[in-house]
Amino acid sequence: MTPTPMTSMDLKATGMLVLLAAVWGGSFFFGEIALSEVPPLTITLHRVFWAVPILAVIVWMKGLSIPRSMKTWAAYLVMGALNNVIPFSLIFWGQTQIDSGLASILNATTAMFAAVVAGVLLKDEPLTTKKVTGAALGIAGVAFIMGPNALTEFNPSNLAQLAILGATLSYAFAGVWGRIALSGQPPLVNALGMLVGSTLLMIPVVIFVDGAPSVALSSGTWAALLGMAALSTALAYILYFAILARAGAANLLLVTLLIPPFAIALGVTFLGEQMAAEAWIGFGIIALGFAVTDGRLFSNLRGRPKQATDND
Repeated sequence: MTPTPMTSMDLKATGMLVLLAAVWGGSFFFGEIALSEVPPLTITLHRVFWAVPILAVIVWMKGLSIPRSMKTWAAYLVMGALNNVIPFSLIFWGQTQIDSGLASILNATTAMFAAVVAGVLLKDEPLTTKKVTGAALGIAGVAFIMGPNALTEFNPSNLAQLAILGATLSYAFAGVWGRIALSGQPPLVNALGMLVGSTLLMIPVVIFVDGAPSVALSSGTWAALLGMAALSTALAYILYFAILARAGAANLLLVTLLIPPFAIALGVTFLGEQMAAEAWIGFGIIALGFAVTDGRLFSNLRGRPKQATDND
């Protein structure tokens, strides 16, 4: 990816970023509602399956061509596994043991881990001291949230928190795979292909593990599932690529820190969740790790504004 200078965001980009944070934060809320009737793997299938026709219509309206190469579709299967199947399933399973707000806080480590994985695997994104330091702070924040007992006692909630971290690592590898295997395709076509690949992977898994999905669900559960597919997946991808084109990858990463406040607010307001002090402190440490990884805040404090690039 060619670095694109970007130091500020206009009002429209800022609004889209906040909306993206809201719909992605809403995925944790929707997941919590759906889990009352639907198992985690089946929720993942619903999320990707119903998003496919929505994005297909968008791709068709834009006149984008669907690739026919088997190599490209094989890459979509891998991308679907890394960016949807594995992380969605781990996050939804994790939410069976921990609150949606806490899950969103742990998910905020994605940007830091992605920077380290890219630094190790991609030649044009060197592993720098700030990336390693940021990731170390992210791990420290997670360790603070989990507490010292995580090393000596088995606790389902600790296992759930580790599952969320596994999801963030899967996202990190997905980013690298996308750069290597799918950089030549239009972004929205990649999103559609990835969702189709995810659906093809999840159908046999769900049937084998959970059985055929039931349609006899409450209206609230159906609303959560369809909201997750339409808003937190299809609309989220449209916003994601629009912000990327308008404001650059460096500014887009700010969404990482905006997601938890939305998820926490929804959980507290509608689900009666309460966040412990350790979670807030841990989130603060994770946010500091993000700031170190991003680098711009500390450059500005030193009086030398740093020009952000897509490779920062």
